[in-house]
Amino acid sequence: MSMSTIENHAQPRLARGVRLRWDNLRKQHWLLVPEGALKLNSTAAAILALCNGERTLNAIAAELEKQYQGENVLEDVCHLLSRISQRGLLIVEGTSQEAEVSLGTDK
Repeated sequence: MSMSTIENHAQPRLARGVRLRWDNLRKQHWLLVPEGALKLNSTAAAILALCNGERTLNAIAAELEKQYQGENVLEDVCHLLSRISQRGLLIVEGTSQEAEVSLGTDK
């Protein structure tokens, strides 16, 4: 298991200063970060919208599986959240090593 793997019982939330926004003019989801913005597809936006620090990774995947007709999305959710957390834009609570796990730091 790599350091960037988020545990199933982890409770991810957006880091301070990071916001999810819909741009009505461009019809596009954005993740606003202190130094800029990341353009998101609708699936990434749906995943990040569920990251409130209370839902576990399993609960987020289960909610999305309802929306996407039973597709197994756990691996995709974990991959996206790992990538976002490696950039320091996601706080992962409820893990044995807290943020250390999500940041993927090599020691």
